[in-house]
Order: sequence, then structure tokens, then C-alpha cells
Amino acid sequence: MSRLLEIFRPNKKAVWKQLCKDLDADFIPGKGFRGKDAIQAYYKNWVIIIDTYKRGKRPTVTRIKAPYVNRDSFHFRIFRRGAVSTIRKKMGLQDVIIGHEDFDRKFIIQGNDERKLKMMFDNELIRHLIDYQRQIDLEVHLDEDWVTDEFGEGVSELYFEVQGIIDHLDTLHSLYDLFAEVLNHLCHIGSAYEDDPYLVAG
Repeated sequence: MSRLLEIFRPNKKAVWKQLCKDLDADFIPGKGFRGKDAIQAYYKNWVIIIDTYKRGKRPTVTRIKAPYVNRDSFHFRIFRRGAVSTIRKKMGLQDVIIGHEDFDRKFIIQGNDERKLKMMFDNELIRHLIDYQRQIDLEVHLDEDWVTDEFGEGVSELYFEVQGIIDHLDTLHSLYDLFAEVLNHLCHIGSAYEDDPYLVAG
């Protein structure tokens, strides 16, 4: 990006506040000198949190997370093929082929239920929203602070992170749309409820 574009590019806070206005979401300003701003957005009964964090000398990471009630412990992870993903595959992680050739060529998809993975990524809108992202690392994982009950149900988190601060409005909108559609589709395939899991991500 040229220096001129950098100068006139809107800053992150302005972009995030515009997203809040567009989505009728809450902008939560960071506290103190090192405080990090956050967005608390809403879709149906779900809360979608957007924030940033930094660990030590590593680059700042933008993350998005949304807790939900997981009916059957279904989980998955998807990321673009490349050097890092090749290393992960060599370590023995399973690469599930979902049957959409172009998508399978671009992404590595892992999970614990091949049938439901194919149902999830048979959704054309989900594939489109994922492919729109230059960088993608999207997964479902069980929240360790919640105990799964006797029926196998517990609170999971739909989770995305990427290196750097996302300050492009279109990208943020597309990620919100992706979270909304994945949460909807998790209900459709019987892996989530639309109920509020009584959890606000921190």
C-alpha cells in the first residue's frame, strides 16, 4: 500500500465505530493506556465479540468469537493451504475432502465428523464468505470453563483469529456475515441451539 493511501486511510477506531453503527452493535472502548477496544455485536440470541490481543513480542492479533450451546460436540477447523498448514498436516492432522474441488484445493478442513463437515461446507454462502478472506483460521472448540453435561452438550466457541488489526469495513462485515451464517447452519445440521448460552465472551 502506498504511503499516500496509508495517510488517508481511516483509523481502526473510526472503522470499528462505523461497523457498530451499521450492525447496531456496542463499541466498548479500552481502559487505560494499553486497553484494547472491542465490539459486542448481536445476531439472533448470539453475542459476537470482536477484539484484539497481543502476546509478548508477537504481532497483534484480531479475533472474533461467539459462544453457543453445542448439541453434539461437533468441531472443525479450516485454514488456507500453505507452509504452516503443510506442517500441521505432516504432524498427522486429518484433511477432510468435502467434494467441492476448487474449495478443497484452497483450504484444509479438519473435524470430528466427516458427514457434518460436508453438510457445513456444502453451504455455498459459507464457502463464498470464507474464500473472500485473504487470511482465514476459523474453528469451533469447547470452552474449557464449561463442563459438558451427561447428554454431551456444552458451551463451545466459534473462533476466528488473524495476525494484524482488521480495519477494513468490508472485511469486518463479511466476517460478521460468516459468523451469522455458520451459527445458523450449525443449528440446521443439529449441532447448535439458538438459545443464549448465558455466556459473554471476555
